[in-house]
Amino acid sequence: MEVILKEDVANLGHRGDVVKVADGYGRNFLLPRKLALQATLANKAVIEQMKAAAARRSAEEKVQAQALVAKLEPLTLNFTRKSGENGQLFGSVTTADIAAELAAKGFDIDRRKIQLSEPIKSLGNFTVSVKLHREVTAHVGVHVVADAAQEAAEPAAAVAD
Repeated sequence: MEVILKEDVANLGHRGDVVKVADGYGRNFLLPRKLALQATLANKAVIEQMKAAAARRSAEEKVQAQALVAKLEPLTLNFTRKSGENGQLFGSVTTADIAAELAAKGFDIDRRKIQLSEPIKSLGNFTVSVKLHREVTAHVGVHVVADAAQEAAEPAAAVAD
């Protein structure tokens, strides 16, 4: 089945591309979610108009993403977590935590745009990528520190031994 993509689909193509997909994938996933149109002659004519509009929209989104990068780059997010002796966290800092912290600072960014190969499970400084646009990626600093109440309790426990 040939379909015309209305939106960017990961591992398949970009908006406006004509791609060949399995019948079930097109019929049961792409078409119901309005991610694609069936590739007919009429739809191919419409897609040319959509491509022009998409190019304008993409250029506008890229400019907005670059403006957002300028605001995000100097930003450092601080997280306080309980940790063990070796700096290992009890739990982790996930994309949802980072998105919530960004929202608290006034940036509405979907957690799926935050690229974290695996959750942060240790103390320290990290750099996290945020994919704002197909061609624009911001890098945000993440600083994970030990809980202050826990640090105060640890020296007392060491003295008691």
